[in-house]
Amino acid sequence: MAFTAYGLHIGIRVSDAVVLPRLPELLPFGWQPSKDPEVEYLYSFIVGNTAATTGVKRLHVVYSDAIRLERTDDLEIALKALERDLHLFVGEMARGRVFVHAGVVGWKGKAIILPGPSFTGKSTLVAALVRAGATYYSDEFAILDECGLVHPFARPLSLRCADPYVGEPVGVEELGGEAGTQPLPVGMIVTTTYREGGTWLPTTLSQGKAVLALLSNTLSARRQPEVVLPVLEIVAAGARAISSTRGEADDIVAQLLATDWKGN
Repeated sequence: MAFTAYGLHIGIRVSDAVVLPRLPELLPFGWQPSKDPEVEYLYSFIVGNTAATTGVKRLHVVYSDAIRLERTDDLEIALKALERDLHLFVGEMARGRVFVHAGVVGWKGKAIILPGPSFTGKSTLVAALVRAGATYYSDEFAILDECGLVHPFARPLSLRCADPYVGEPVGVEELGGEAGTQPLPVGMIVTTTYREGGTWLPTTLSQGKAVLALLSNTLSARRQPEVVLPVLEIVAAGARAISSTRGEADDIVAQLLATDWKGN
């Protein structure tokens, strides 16, 4: 199959059509199918099995162009490897958009961006904000255009429940919320990490530190600095930036949503 996403034309080939129905759920939000066989980047998925006659186990193998991403007997692990690399590739190479690793919600006509790497509690905080009435935009990437507006990337949230290292997909409707559909200006940048027993004592970040907080989580920062920096500077100039450790997400939601935007 071939598809387009954020100005990129990508193909995925499989050795067994049995996995084709699983592929759409792995693709970036907003992807579109393509009939053009000429692609810029190609993923290959070799489907393994166990030969009944010989008892030989053939593993699932995933390639990103010529680079092997995964070799495993677990189909779900192989699919997750494909999804993870595909999203990182699109985020780094996207045309006309800057991908920042962040959670995003909409509130009172503006966006709240929560930049940070995995395992810092972004998805949990995004879910708590949505339950409190904020509009869901993303728990994975803040997608910024050249004017600094943030666009929806509203795939299901990935919430870690039974296994702290494996996220389970949760639709925004299950949280009693709704997904945003229109780009928003950024009103607030919040850098925060969960710590057991942590206290919410936010301090204001300078514009320079706000840019650095976004830059350190931007996928294309090294590849396209001449594109990235102007966008991040626009965002930081128009938003209030705060930083603090936190405890449980539900304990800080009301305070966070009551925080004034820049200039208010």
